[in-house]
Amino acid sequence: MSWLQNTVTRRYNVRHQAWGRLFGDRYKAVLVEGADTYHYRTLADYIHLNPVRARLVVPKKSQGVLDYPWSSVAGGWALPPGKRPKWLAAAEGLKRFDLPDTVAGRRRMVARLDRRAVEEEIKKCGMPMMAKDVDARCSDLRRGWYWGSQEFAGKLRELAGKLMKERKRMSRAYRKAPQVTAHSEEQAERWLADGLKAAGLMAKDLPALKGSDPRKLALAELLWKRTTVSQDWIAAKLSMRSAANVSQQLRRFNRGKTKAKLPSGMQAFLGDAWKTEI
Repeated sequence: MSWLQNTVTRRYNVRHQAWGRLFGDRYKAVLVEGADTYHYRTLADYIHLNPVRARLVVPKKSQGVLDYPWSSVAGGWALPPGKRPKWLAAAEGLKRFDLPDTVAGRRRMVARLDRRAVEEEIKKCGMPMMAKDVDARCSDLRRGWYWGSQEFAGKLRELAGKLMKERKRMSRAYRKAPQVTAHSEEQAERWLADGLKAAGLMAKDLPALKGSDPRKLALAELLWKRTTVSQDWIAAKLSMRSAANVSQQLRRFNRGKTKAKLPSGMQAFLGDAWKTEI
């Protein structure tokens, strides 16, 4: 995808004497719980109704999903087996919707998509309904890093935790991957809660303390060095004004001198935390 986008952009700019990006963002990569029927169906409809949301297909002009020839519906799902690409698993896809790979089954699939295109608001067409207890920053087809159940997310985080043990050999980009970041943020939250308890503090006490308070600095260094949370995140959680202030304080940080100013309970907590495998 990187090669394709760069090549197309360069050739377009040369041909049209233009400059700059042609594609707005990188292509989307969301981990999907494919074995789960609901998440597979909602993902398939979301993809197949992309042309409707992009207004490339206009239902009010009597256009349907088959009028967009570059989709996997017009180019595969709606075609008989002999006319579709061999690599396209259309029969398996139709089966997920309890439809046979027959003329009638394929027509029912197209009719169902066209009905959604007519009945639903254009910008939300094909978008699944989200439960109130689901964190849209995580499980979401537009902004999230996975699409599946909470159990599925738990398995991904567990896998990310095992992979993070090899973080020294990982690229910077991988360490910033959403699933790895989510796991690391959970660890940061636990350490923050345990660290405050060991320091004899509560979250509500933090705004009244200076950014240079030894207890704040010790926690900030632990979270920055041992997790992937950002300095913005640390600044917000520890009431340290801004990421710039966190960065400045950490540059001046001296672990030995700071440790001597900490209560014994917090010294013990930090010693254990630094030994923890994450």
